[in-house]
Amino acid sequence: MSVNDFFEKLSQNPRPVVVDFWAPWCGPCRMIEPVLKSLGQQYDGQVDVWKVNADEQPELLRALRIYGIPTLVAFKGGQEVGRRTGAAGPDVLVGLFESALSGEKPAKAPMGLLDRLLRLGSGLAMLLLAYSAGFQGWYLALAVVGGLVMFWGVYDRCPIWQALAPRLKALLPGGSQRTG
Repeated sequence: MSVNDFFEKLSQNPRPVVVDFWAPWCGPCRMIEPVLKSLGQQYDGQVDVWKVNADEQPELLRALRIYGIPTLVAFKGGQEVGRRTGAAGPDVLVGLFESALSGEKPAKAPMGLLDRLLRLGSGLAMLLLAYSAGFQGWYLALAVVGGLVMFWGVYDRCPIWQALAPRLKALLPGGSQRTG
Protein backbone atom coordinates (compact mmCIF):
# COMPACT_ATOMS: atom_id res chain seq x y z
CA MET A 1 0.00 0.00 0.00
CA SER A 2 1.40 3.38 -0.95
CA VAL A 3 1.48 6.35 1.40
CA ASN A 4 -1.26 8.08 -0.63
CA ASP A 5 -3.42 4.93 -0.55
CA PHE A 6 -3.02 4.72 3.23
CA PHE A 7 -4.13 8.31 3.80
CA GLU A 8 -6.97 7.94 1.28
CA LYS A 9 -8.24 4.82 3.04
CA LEU A 10 -7.83 6.56 6.40
CA SER A 11 -9.77 9.66 5.35
CA GLN A 12 -12.63 7.57 3.95
CA ASN A 13 -12.93 5.30 6.99
CA PRO A 14 -16.14 6.14 8.90
CA ARG A 15 -14.71 5.20 12.30
CA PRO A 16 -11.62 6.24 14.25
CA VAL A 17 -8.59 4.02 13.64
CA VAL A 18 -5.73 2.77 15.80
CA VAL A 19 -2.85 1.64 13.57
CA ASP A 20 -0.35 -0.84 14.99
CA PHE A 21 3.05 -0.59 13.29
CA TRP A 22 4.81 -3.86 14.10
CA ALA A 23 7.25 -6.48 12.78
CA PRO A 24 7.27 -10.28 13.15
CA TRP A 25 10.74 -10.27 14.78
CA CYS A 26 9.80 -7.59 17.37
CA GLY A 27 9.45 -8.98 20.92
CA PRO A 28 7.57 -5.98 22.38
CA CYS A 29 5.19 -6.14 19.39
CA ARG A 30 4.32 -9.72 20.33
CA MET A 31 3.91 -8.70 23.98
CA ILE A 32 1.17 -6.14 23.27
CA GLU A 33 -0.60 -8.21 20.60
CA PRO A 34 -3.02 -9.98 23.03
CA VAL A 35 -3.93 -6.66 24.67
CA LEU A 36 -4.55 -5.06 21.26
CA LYS A 37 -6.67 -8.01 20.18
CA SER A 38 -8.74 -7.73 23.37
CA LEU A 39 -9.17 -3.97 22.96
CA GLY A 40 -10.09 -4.45 19.30
CA GLN A 41 -12.92 -6.73 20.43
CA GLN A 42 -13.92 -4.37 23.25
CA TYR A 43 -14.12 -1.38 20.88
CA ASP A 44 -15.55 -3.38 17.95
CA GLY A 45 -17.77 -1.15 15.83
CA GLN A 46 -16.39 1.99 17.50
CA VAL A 47 -12.68 1.96 16.65
CA ASP A 48 -11.00 -0.01 13.85
CA VAL A 49 -7.60 -1.59 14.45
CA TRP A 50 -5.24 -1.81 11.47
CA LYS A 51 -1.92 -3.64 11.50
CA VAL A 52 0.96 -2.47 9.31
CA ASN A 53 4.09 -4.60 8.99
CA ALA A 54 6.98 -2.14 9.32
CA ASP A 55 9.28 -4.32 7.22
CA GLU A 56 6.85 -4.25 4.29
CA GLN A 57 5.94 -0.53 4.47
CA PRO A 58 9.14 1.45 5.20
CA GLU A 59 8.01 4.45 3.11
CA LEU A 60 4.83 4.76 5.20
CA LEU A 61 6.85 4.70 8.41
CA ARG A 62 9.12 7.44 7.04
CA ALA A 63 6.10 9.54 6.03
CA LEU A 64 4.63 9.24 9.53
CA ARG A 65 8.05 9.75 11.18
CA ILE A 66 7.91 6.44 12.98
CA TYR A 67 11.39 5.51 14.17
CA GLY A 68 10.67 2.65 16.57
CA ILE A 69 8.28 -0.25 16.87
CA PRO A 70 5.83 -1.09 18.16
CA THR A 71 4.23 2.26 17.48
CA LEU A 72 0.49 2.74 17.83
CA VAL A 73 -1.06 5.79 16.18
CA ALA A 74 -4.66 6.87 16.79
CA PHE A 75 -6.51 8.72 14.03
CA LYS A 76 -9.91 10.39 14.01
CA GLY A 77 -11.26 11.95 10.83
CA GLY A 78 -7.96 11.22 9.12
CA GLN A 79 -6.01 13.31 11.67
CA GLU A 80 -3.54 11.93 14.18
CA VAL A 81 -4.79 12.38 17.76
CA GLY A 82 -2.38 10.18 19.70
CA ARG A 83 0.77 8.10 19.44
CA ARG A 84 2.58 5.60 21.61
CA THR A 85 5.95 4.00 20.86
CA GLY A 86 7.09 0.92 22.76
CA ALA A 87 5.29 -1.73 24.75
CA ALA A 88 2.66 -0.36 27.10
CA GLY A 89 0.20 -1.72 29.61
CA PRO A 90 -3.54 -2.03 29.06
CA ASP A 91 -4.33 1.29 30.80
CA VAL A 92 -2.13 3.26 28.41
CA LEU A 93 -3.56 1.47 25.37
CA VAL A 94 -7.14 2.05 26.56
CA GLY A 95 -6.25 5.75 26.75
CA LEU A 96 -5.13 5.63 23.13
CA PHE A 97 -8.40 4.00 22.04
CA GLU A 98 -10.38 6.57 24.06
CA SER A 99 -8.46 9.41 22.41
CA ALA A 100 -9.32 7.93 19.01
CA LEU A 101 -12.99 8.03 20.00
CA SER A 102 -12.94 11.52 21.48
CA GLY A 103 -10.47 13.11 19.08
CA GLU A 104 -8.51 14.54 22.02
CA LYS A 105 -4.94 13.75 22.97
CA PRO A 106 -4.68 10.95 25.54
CA ALA A 107 -4.20 11.94 29.15
CA LYS A 108 -0.65 11.56 30.34
CA ALA A 109 -0.25 8.22 32.09
CA PRO A 110 1.07 8.37 35.65
CA MET A 111 4.64 7.30 36.23
CA GLY A 112 4.96 3.61 37.04
CA LEU A 113 6.82 2.28 40.06
CA LEU A 114 9.57 0.73 37.94
CA ASP A 115 10.18 4.02 36.08
CA ARG A 116 10.28 5.89 39.38
CA LEU A 117 12.76 3.43 40.93
CA LEU A 118 15.00 3.43 37.83
CA ARG A 119 15.20 7.21 37.85
CA LEU A 120 15.89 7.38 41.57
CA GLY A 121 18.50 4.60 41.38
CA SER A 122 20.28 6.10 38.36
CA GLY A 123 20.40 9.52 39.96
CA LEU A 124 21.67 8.09 43.24
CA ALA A 125 24.41 6.17 41.41
CA MET A 126 25.56 9.40 39.72
CA LEU A 127 25.55 11.25 43.03
CA LEU A 128 27.54 8.49 44.75
CA LEU A 129 30.11 8.46 41.94
CA ALA A 130 30.49 12.23 42.19
CA TYR A 131 30.76 12.02 45.99
CA SER A 132 33.47 9.33 45.77
CA ALA A 133 35.48 11.64 43.49
CA GLY A 134 35.09 14.57 45.86
CA PHE A 135 32.86 16.60 43.53
CA GLN A 136 35.96 17.74 41.61
CA GLY A 137 35.84 18.91 37.98
CA TRP A 138 33.35 17.07 35.83
CA TYR A 139 32.14 15.10 38.84
CA LEU A 140 30.44 18.24 40.09
CA ALA A 141 28.44 18.34 36.83
CA LEU A 142 27.68 14.63 37.29
CA ALA A 143 26.32 15.41 40.76
CA VAL A 144 24.02 18.08 39.32
CA VAL A 145 22.79 15.69 36.61
CA GLY A 146 22.29 12.98 39.24
CA GLY A 147 20.19 15.34 41.33
CA LEU A 148 18.10 16.27 38.29
CA VAL A 149 17.57 12.61 37.38
CA MET A 150 16.45 11.89 40.95
CA PHE A 151 14.08 14.86 40.85
CA TRP A 152 12.74 13.52 37.53
CA GLY A 153 11.70 10.43 39.51
CA VAL A 154 9.57 12.40 42.00
CA TYR A 155 8.63 15.68 40.30
CA ASP A 156 5.02 14.62 39.79
CA ARG A 157 4.59 14.32 43.57
CA CYS A 158 6.34 17.56 44.50
CA PRO A 159 3.86 20.29 45.57
CA ILE A 160 6.40 23.07 44.98
CA TRP A 161 6.93 21.88 41.38
CA GLN A 162 3.16 21.63 40.84
CA ALA A 163 2.78 25.23 41.98
CA LEU A 164 5.70 26.56 39.91
CA ALA A 165 5.31 24.56 36.68
CA PRO A 166 2.33 26.53 35.28
CA ARG A 167 4.11 29.82 36.00
CA LEU A 168 7.31 28.62 34.34
CA LYS A 169 5.37 27.42 31.28
CA ALA A 170 3.71 30.84 31.01
CA LEU A 171 7.15 32.47 30.82
CA LEU A 172 8.13 30.39 27.78
CA PRO A 173 7.32 31.75 24.30
CA GLY A 174 3.79 30.56 23.51
CA GLY A 175 3.54 29.16 27.03
CA SER A 176 0.01 30.38 27.67
CA GLN A 177 -1.15 28.43 24.60
CA ARG A 178 0.47 25.15 25.61
CA THR A 179 -1.68 22.32 26.85
CA GLY A 180 1.06 20.38 28.64
